[in-house]
Amino acid sequence: MIVEICANSFESAKNAQDAGADRIELCSELGVGGVTPSFGLLKKIKEELTIEVSVLLRPRSGNFTYTDAEFDILKKDIELCKELGCEGIVSGVLHNDNTLDVERTKELIELSRPLTFTLHRAFDWVPDAHKTITQLTAIGCDRILTSGQQPKAMLGIDFLSELHKEYGDQITIMPGSGVNEENILNFKEQGFKEIHFSASKPVKVLMTEPPVSFSGGQQDETSVPVSDLHTIKRMVKSVK
Repeated sequence: MIVEICANSFESAKNAQDAGADRIELCSELGVGGVTPSFGLLKKIKEELTIEVSVLLRPRSGNFTYTDAEFDILKKDIELCKELGCEGIVSGVLHNDNTLDVERTKELIELSRPLTFTLHRAFDWVPDAHKTITQLTAIGCDRILTSGQQPKAMLGIDFLSELHKEYGDQITIMPGSGVNEENILNFKEQGFKEIHFSASKPVKVLMTEPPVSFSGGQQDETSVPVSDLHTIKRMVKSVK
């Protein structure tokens, strides 16, 4: 089973590599579902680590319906990722009714080549999953990261299994969201070939609460989430 770690920092990426993971999906701001990581972070990882890198390209949090300017940013980021030697792109575009924007997503896929292309969890918003998969296979998408259109992949495992059985020979269905040590074997037993998780734990960096909150109290600003080396090791061992 191929293990992909959702890595939000250099430390998380290094832990994924040292723990034996196959690939990372590099992003920033896990608390909002991930956004495009910085150029500096990406460059440092490609210079100092050897793990395969797919990059989440999402210019902002919120929805997946983008302005012309935001779409242009996505295309420029793809070019940067190719220049840095990344192995994959994770992105995609929806219309304002959450159906797949086939034309724009196809443009991103074609621009990404020869890198692999994964449609991110925007898939979990589409109203017709079967139609969307048919569209994605037609435009050359390699992989779909999805929780089975549920908040967590275990809640969507029956639907995920249905999609894998029906389309798995055409496109990779990669479960993600809430995958942990207690449930990862359920996905292997269902025959999935790839799995996605962060294995992140809060690491305390401040001893006292900051005097002003920049998150409106929505986040613990004394800690940062880091993908845990030992958790990844155990999970990798359990599915290899």
